[in-house]
Order: sequence, then C-alpha cells, then structure tokens
Amino acid sequence: MNKLNKLSTALLTALAITGTASAQKTDFKFEFGSGKKIKEGYTSVTPATVYTKDQGYGIDFGYPAEAVDNGGKDPLKASNLTGSKPFYFSVDVPEGNYKVTVTLGDAKQATVTTVRAESRRLMLEKVETKPGEFVTKTFVVNIRKPQIDGGTKVGLKDRELTKLDWDDKLTLEFNNSHPAVSAVEITKTDDQITVYLAGNSTVVDQDDEPWASWGQMIPRFFKPGVAIADHAESGLTLASFKGSRRLDKVFSTAKPGDYLFVEFGHNDQKERGPNTGAWKAYTESFKYFIEQAKAKGIIPVVVTSTSRRAFSDTTGKVVNTLGDFPAAARKVAQDESVALIDVNAMTADFYNALGKEASTKAFVHYAANTWPGQGNKPLADNTHFNSYGAYEIAKCVIEGIRSNHLGLEKYLIDAPKFDPSHPDDPNIFSLPLSSPSPVLKAAMFAKPDGN
Repeated sequence: MNKLNKLSTALLTALAITGTASAQKTDFKFEFGSGKKIKEGYTSVTPATVYTKDQGYGIDFGYPAEAVDNGGKDPLKASNLTGSKPFYFSVDVPEGNYKVTVTLGDAKQATVTTVRAESRRLMLEKVETKPGEFVTKTFVVNIRKPQIDGGTKVGLKDRELTKLDWDDKLTLEFNNSHPAVSAVEITKTDDQITVYLAGNSTVVDQDDEPWASWGQMIPRFFKPGVAIADHAESGLTLASFKGSRRLDKVFSTAKPGDYLFVEFGHNDQKERGPNTGAWKAYTESFKYFIEQAKAKGIIPVVVTSTSRRAFSDTTGKVVNTLGDFPAAARKVAQDESVALIDVNAMTADFYNALGKEASTKAFVHYAANTWPGQGNKPLADNTHFNSYGAYEIAKCVIEGIRSNHLGLEKYLIDAPKFDPSHPDDPNIFSLPLSSPSPVLKAAMFAKPDGN
C-alpha cells in the first residue's frame, strides 16, 4: 500500500471513529436559563432550544419553558428554566443506565420541583428550596431500545410504538407548582444494579393520567446504585411476555447480580386451552423464568398479583378474584427457593383498611368529565390504579424488599417501614399531574389492555 493510500485509510478510519463517537455520545452538561451567561463546559438550553433530531436535545413535545434571569456571577445560579405547566427536556442517548444530576433552585424565590423520566417514572418528589437555596439531586434512568443482539426485536404492540420508554431519547419531565431547573448533567454508568420488572398493566409505566402502576413509582425510593428497568406491558401473560421476546431482551442486557421481579396472573387467568391454569402452564412458565434467571446469575423474585377491588357483600372484606394464581405463585417461590413479595395479600389489607367506598380513591374511579377529553362516560376501573394507589403499592413492594433482606435494601431512601393496614391518607396525597405528550394524546382514556 503506498503512502497516499495509507493516509487515506487512516483518515477514513479516524472519521469513522469520530462519527461513531459523536453518534454515541453519553456524557452531557446542560445549563438551563436565559443563555446570557454560560459556564465553561456546559451547553446552553433556553426556552428557544427546541428538540430536533439533528440537534439531539432540547425542550420537547411543544410544552414551553420560561427563563428566569436573576443575574449574578455564578452562571448556574444566575438563571433557570421554569414553567406554569410541566415542561419536557429530551436528549438522544444509546441504550443503558444513566446517572442524571439536576441542580434545582432560584436565587430569589422558593421552588418546588417534581421530576419524572420517560413514560412518567417518578424520580424526584416535591424537592423544595428556599429563596437563594440550590440543591443537586442524582438519580438513575434506564434507557432501552427494541433491538436485541442477534438481529431480533421486541414484539411491541401498536400502542407501544409511540411510548417514550422505547424511543431513542432520555426524556425528563419537570413539574410542580414552581419548578426551577438550573442545570442537568447526564452520564452513562455501567456499575448499577439493574432491577428488571416483568409484568402486566399493574406494573407497566402507564403513559397517561389518571392511570399509574407501582413499577413507575418505585424508582423514587432508590438512590444511585440501583436502576429500575420496567419491561412490563399491559395485557401480557407469562407466555406472551416470553413470546414477544421481552424475556430475551431482559437477558440480553442483564448481568450477574441484577434482579428480575416477576408479577403475572391477571391475564394468565383468562387463558383457555388444554394446558392452561394456575398449576399447569402458569407454574411451568414461572419456573422457566426463574431457572433461566438463575442460570445467568440474575436474582429472581416472585411478586404475587395485586388484588382487584372486589368486596364481599356478606363480610365487607376483599375477596380473591384471581383463583389459584396467587397460591401457585407462592408455591413456585417456595419450590424454587426464591424471595416472595406477597403483594396480593398486602393489597387486600390496603383496600380493607380504606373500606369499600374509600378504596375507590386508589383506583381509576372518576365521575364523567373529570378529566379533559374524558367525555360523559364515568371511569370505574377496579383493576388499575391512580397515582395514589400505585404509590402505596410501590411501598408494599419496598416492604417486601426489606422483609426479604434483599441486597437492594441498602439503596432505599425515604422509605420508612410501611404497614398496608395503615396506609397514607388518600385525601392528603398529591402528585402534580403530567401533561400528555402530543404523540400520546390519541391513547387518552383508552383503558390498559387486560382490563
């Protein structure tokens, strides 16, 4: 090869490496505010910094942010972005876990900021600052793509094709009565324990208000060191989770020491066929999940299905509508010597504590015209939860982690001992409502699959 060819080859190789590095950027520092003063090493994000695919970051989905400029020498404290409604910021990133550090506060005003990620995963809850006070908070967001090593893909449902959990971006929602964001730093991290969630609509990251699940609430209770990867989807059974290659996806990215929490039953109960039932296909499939996880060094945890809101007219207490499926899950945990989190029993205690009427406050039970676009049809869903119900059930799961002394226990934050027989008062619970993104508005008030 002559010198010219060698030079050309080297140049092309360098360009290819540069292009790949650019496309796969995984570390970012953004300064939010007016853009008048920019700290060295940071990229400015102002209300005019609208997300485009070419740019790869920006304010997203058409919900505007507002700049507050207080002046001062420190660029990160001189200005911030806020909004009278939730606003969204997105960054294109590869698959993986990301540490996100946000600087919150305002030089002159008190602030309250709640942060969600992706499809409404609760990351930070009501972080308050006094005038002139600034705080930094770090949390971990799991990003996944449908592609699986070997050239296959997850078999997504049509309703998942616009889901923020499966797109090419890391999306943050800033919300509450006075959010104030001065800076966002994002760094890929490979040293987190990842907790994979396999389940149905009671576990999935629900896209829109008023539905919610425990899977999207539980990230709020973990400090860095743990990432939650919620692979659940509405309407799924153990068999369809596996058949749509979701279990393959989990195992393609999971590493030894990670966890696999498995909760199914609501939809498995409806399957019909010669080998269906709690003690046949359900048990066999559950054992398959566990055996495969163990073989890969992943720690399986059995989670029994959430109870439905069904009260006996005779006793006034919750009755089991899931047949033998909770018992079968308990038996699998015993047979396979794995941890059991008995959410079925805990949620029954939770509903009984509230009582028949008040328990509707944990579910999607709303009069007609309660929500914009709802129309004249009331919502009376006794299977799926609102934010309050999902939050309380996440606490049940946390209690199960603690009672089983799982290694995750040391990463818990703001999670005092919880007794589902003495839940939080639904009348004083509050989380700011998310705004639906434009790509999701078409799905508003479509009940989750498997209802």
